[in-house]
Amino acid sequence: AQDFHIGLDDSTDSLTIGKGSALGTTTSMAIDANGIITKPLQPAFSVNKNGTNQNNMAQGAEVTITFSTERFDNNADFGSNTFTAPVTGKYFLSVSLMLAQIDTAASFYYLTIATSNKNYRAILDPLFTADLDYITMTITVLADMDASDTAFIQFYQGGGTAQTDIDGNTEYSYFSGHLVC
Repeated sequence: AQDFHIGLDDSTDSLTIGKGSALGTTTSMAIDANGIITKPLQPAFSVNKNGTNQNNMAQGAEVTITFSTERFDNNADFGSNTFTAPVTGKYFLSVSLMLAQIDTAASFYYLTIATSNKNYRAILDPLFTADLDYITMTITVLADMDASDTAFIQFYQGGGTAQTDIDGNTEYSYFSGHLVC
């Protein structure tokens, strides 16, 4: 059986709830003197491409977007370009990708947050007068996920030339999420 504790941490002046036989063994939640609640074990991640581009994206196929660097990953729930929900709940997920060399001959582009339960998409119709150097596509969603459900990012180009790149700039291309409730 696992022991849990609730106690006052005099060194930080906070009320601490955690697991283990003594205060401070593992803090699950802390409430400081100002009433601010922190949950250091709460599932959360932020990953980026770390300057690694994905060039000349295939047209007519869903391509999984790769993320090479974790900025943070509480509980190690992100791996192999996929987030795996550790518990059932509502998860805030967000992706932003900078596209480069947008092809006006393409019929459309769509970006997907693909989860085990549902796909969430944003679509772009590139009816511009000339090919664009850059544009950003973004999706944010509150997704219902069960324990062990997964979420990853896909990109699709319908028609045109396979010339569009996913720019790896960390300021524009990233994927993040956290458990809300």
